[in-house]
Amino acid sequence: MRKFAPIVLLMCIVVLLFSACGKTTDPAAKAVEDYLTALVNKDSNALSSLSCADWESNALLELDSLQAVATRLENMACTSASADGATTQVNCQGKILATYNGEDQQLDLSARTYQVVQQGGNYLVCGYK
Repeated sequence: MRKFAPIVLLMCIVVLLFSACGKTTDPAAKAVEDYLTALVNKDSNALSSLSCADWESNALLELDSLQAVATRLENMACTSASADGATTQVNCQGKILATYNGEDQQLDLSARTYQVVQQGGNYLVCGYK
């Protein structure tokens, strides 16, 4: 089990980054929800298109960390919290459940605040705090 501890920790981080299941008309929150959905669905093309250029490699690294586990979103809902210049802060509720060897690990989406930027008319995830 010790060799899986780093994987579990990384999954916890990823879960916090990804929470997108609820329907919303808030474009920044929807971008995060779509991003998290792409992450748990392991859709690298969608994940790349939902990430800003500066964040894309990090997003794909997070995706790689989930390849060995089954993932699903539970009770995800995101909302914009504030805007600071060109960046919108988005908070999410819910969790990513990562199952490995029959054991669920929960990644709490509320542990992260996602940074969303608007570029070329699209809202893109560009990191988190």
